[in-house]
Amino acid sequence: MEKLTAQNGVYRVCREVGDLLVSRNHTVCTVESCTGGGIAYAITAVAGSSGWFERGYVTYSNEAKSSMVHVPRELLREQGAVSIAVAESMARGGRQSAGSEFALAVTGIAGPGGGSREKPVGTVCFGWAGPGILASERVVFDGDRERVRNRTVLHALSGLLEILRKTG
Repeated sequence: MEKLTAQNGVYRVCREVGDLLVSRNHTVCTVESCTGGGIAYAITAVAGSSGWFERGYVTYSNEAKSSMVHVPRELLREQGAVSIAVAESMARGGRQSAGSEFALAVTGIAGPGGGSREKPVGTVCFGWAGPGILASERVVFDGDRERVRNRTVLHALSGLLEILRKTG
């Protein structure tokens, strides 16, 4: 994982996310699969994040997705872990389990193996949930495992920032 400093984009996005959440007295939780806690790491690199970061779930296995954030087992069987539907369910379930106003979720194939024709290496599904909000996106990143994971962290946090800016 890239070292987080005041000069890099991830750190700046985290600071802005935190400022917006604090100004609204809200919190966020993370539900991560392919990033293995990288988003929570980025958030907690920001001093004062304990005031707006509720908790992080690392739900690497299907069992963890189901037991920790209540992703239905049949959804995992039908759609596969790397799907928009599962990312949305992870975000909704994380938000509910944590009792936070916002949640972001990621599930994907960072590589180098595990890809398929329909879901190549670099495929990541994102889910964001908040009061009256459920957003999702599927992105295919290029690059090696580290690059896919780093880009996933930035994209997930940037997506949350965009939602927070829109919801005023």
